[in-house]
Amino acid sequence: MNEMILLKLGEMVLKGLNRRTFEDKLHANLHRRLHPYGQFRVYTRQSTTYVEPKDDTCDVRGAFEAIRHVFGIVGVSLARPCEKDKDAILACAKEFLDDKLRAARTFKVETKRADKSFPMNSIQTSQYVGGELHEAYDNLEVDVHNPELTVHVEIRDYAAYVHADAEPGAGGLPVGVNGRAVSLLSGGIDSPVSSYMIAKRGVALEMVHFFSYPYTSPEAKEKVLDLARQLTAYCGHMVVHVVPFTKIQEELRRSCPEELFTIVMRRFMMRISREIAKRCGAKALVTGECLGQVASQTMEALACTGAVVPDLPVLRPCIGMDKEEIVQISRRIGTYDTSILPYEDCCTVFTPRHPRLRPTLSEVEYAEQDLDIQALVDEAIEGIERVQV
Repeated sequence: MNEMILLKLGEMVLKGLNRRTFEDKLHANLHRRLHPYGQFRVYTRQSTTYVEPKDDTCDVRGAFEAIRHVFGIVGVSLARPCEKDKDAILACAKEFLDDKLRAARTFKVETKRADKSFPMNSIQTSQYVGGELHEAYDNLEVDVHNPELTVHVEIRDYAAYVHADAEPGAGGLPVGVNGRAVSLLSGGIDSPVSSYMIAKRGVALEMVHFFSYPYTSPEAKEKVLDLARQLTAYCGHMVVHVVPFTKIQEELRRSCPEELFTIVMRRFMMRISREIAKRCGAKALVTGECLGQVASQTMEALACTGAVVPDLPVLRPCIGMDKEEIVQISRRIGTYDTSILPYEDCCTVFTPRHPRLRPTLSEVEYAEQDLDIQALVDEAIEGIERVQV
């Protein structure tokens, strides 16, 4: 029988009557992610999701690597099914795990017997398979506490399955079960990490990027699109809304006090993102802000920027993290090397020499009073370029 993939579900198994909704969303996400690797049958039984290739043309190993990035799964195992017979299970273990069995020095066998009609219980099955493997491989010693290799036997409804230790999955909840949000994506380290973290909680994302040509280059824009493409491994397909931001920044430079420039600019970003959210049915905004990291991320500054979107929650997954923690996540998800490419983003344009650390809402609103805010927002919205990734 062909190799297949067993998936262990995470917190989804704790859901009650709506658990089927989570499983259906996970199946849809899996089918979309598996499409490049062939046709697979995906189904869930007894808190395990099975991914079976429909024919020999399927790239099971490629599918295995892709599935490790799908949210909602905590463990991924490449397994081989066999008949529910003790000798068939033993033969399957010897054939399928031969390389691992020869390379290990210590091992144990763990059995889960979901099919209670199987004549041997879990302990008896483990003892039988483990004893025979110990006899067959001179290099192996039994270590039930800290083995180099664990041979897993699962006896389930349709077959028995043999596999080694599971590889870690992405965890979290299936993307889409917790609605849709708009994430502000710059070219830095923090915003891709915040997008990843909120997608892990089951949120589908639309991205918005503010582009200030000619102050920021086409290469800077392409860098952000590359970051979005890298995130699709976790977040699924998405739209990047590229907002022309040059006119707004130039108007702010002419009209606003320099020390408040960044705060007023951020308020325009939030206003525009709010309008995009309304148009695409998103229920929240997501930013990469981290408390105290820069002048625009003090408590007072965050209150001023958030005040222009009173009807939407602003989710800030990185808010309590230090920079090294964020960098570690960016390395793990593969966005770090792109984020540090030396292309500017719009937040570096007209940076004030002495930004106000603790602005008040009244002084920020006073600084905006001579601006035609709605006209500037509407013009930026009309000029949006939408890129599918």
